[in-house]
Amino acid sequence: MEKDVLELESFLPYRLYRLAEAVSREFAAVYKDRHGLTRPEWRTLAGLGQHGTMTATALGEQSAMHKTKVSRAVAELERRRWLVRTSDENDRRVEHLTLTRAGLAAYREMVPLAKAFEQELLAKLSAGERGAIAGGLASLEANLASTTG
Repeated sequence: MEKDVLELESFLPYRLYRLAEAVSREFAAVYKDRHGLTRPEWRTLAGLGQHGTMTATALGEQSAMHKTKVSRAVAELERRRWLVRTSDENDRRVEHLTLTRAGLAAYREMVPLAKAFEQELLAKLSAGERGAIAGGLASLEANLASTTG
């Protein structure tokens, strides 16, 4: 193979992207079938379920979603009455987002399904492979965070 040709199938960033996309598509079936949620809506629900009250900006940073995707997801969850917006007392441009009882109930229903999905995925690997992946991902995340943070 020529030195100036990039073989995508063995290029780590491409492989990680394709794997993440495949796993995300598989998991999407769970929340789409259960509640008709899109990926951004699920990520918004999950972020608020985990952290409680957040701003749209914080949700975008936590989930690596563009602000327009966060905005659409927030609008849809609000339409479903799964979240409420509260204006910040000090800065009216900022809104704090919180799940309602119905939103929290949907989140709590999804948690065991998400954990079961993760366990099924991990069960396809040996204990050594699980450890290697966890360690490798943690190392890459730490190194990338130190260069971008």
